[in-house]
Amino acid sequence: MHTLFEAAIIGIVEGLTEFLPVSSTGHMILTQSLLNTQNDEVMKTFDFVIQLGAILAVVVIYWKRILSLFGLIKRKSESRSGRKLNLLHILIGIIPAGVVGFALNDFVDEKLFNSLTVIVGLVLGGILMIIAEKSKARPTTEVMDDLTYRQAFFIGLWQLVSIWPGFSRSGSTIAGGMLSGVSRAASADFTFIMAIPIMFGASGVYFLKNYHALSSSDFGFFAVGFVVAFIVALLAVVTFIKLVQRLKLTYFAYYRFAVAIIFAIYMLVS
Repeated sequence: MHTLFEAAIIGIVEGLTEFLPVSSTGHMILTQSLLNTQNDEVMKTFDFVIQLGAILAVVVIYWKRILSLFGLIKRKSESRSGRKLNLLHILIGIIPAGVVGFALNDFVDEKLFNSLTVIVGLVLGGILMIIAEKSKARPTTEVMDDLTYRQAFFIGLWQLVSIWPGFSRSGSTIAGGMLSGVSRAASADFTFIMAIPIMFGASGVYFLKNYHALSSSDFGFFAVGFVVAFIVALLAVVTFIKLVQRLKLTYFAYYRFAVAIIFAIYMLVS
């Protein structure tokens, strides 16, 4: 039986890590390992539902830009050329991970949702981020409105590696964007907006797949986690988005290495 205490703790972890390139999914899996929670269909569905709660904080922050994508409000372009980000950029960006993620859903569930794979993902993702920072690639796209369809597609391709828990969706796409000639800030902005349909879709898939395993007694567990993740993310999102836009990925890579080492030692001695 999952407890409300577990829901609150995991919700806090999700809210604090969703907007940092450190893998919120990986941190939730490691946290669940520490809490010794039952790794069942309910918990896996819970993980995606509370991620949706954190993503709603992005909707609150970027609501004007999101409405402008649908033509509901007019927004002045940040691009010198007058170009604007549109829905086709988002669609091109989410197709690769959407198709492959759906196809590999069962494999990821059964084989990759464990502490060992997260540790591997943290290390490999950190190496990718260091490579992106050390590449010395001069950005040709400084703001998100200047993003090309080709760059959106390449960022979407880089998102594929985040299917492996621990790699981090934001970490892989920001690093991939930088390697594709997109500035760190523009890559981060595009990553957060692209996460909205990805997480809505993933949460929907997991709910439809596992709803039969849920019961009315799980409602409070899900509600507490969702609300806590949303509130914590809402309080943290502005600071963390600015942090990701400005700080080098190298610093986050070192943090990932430290977490991986600590949990590797914990697994060996426990």
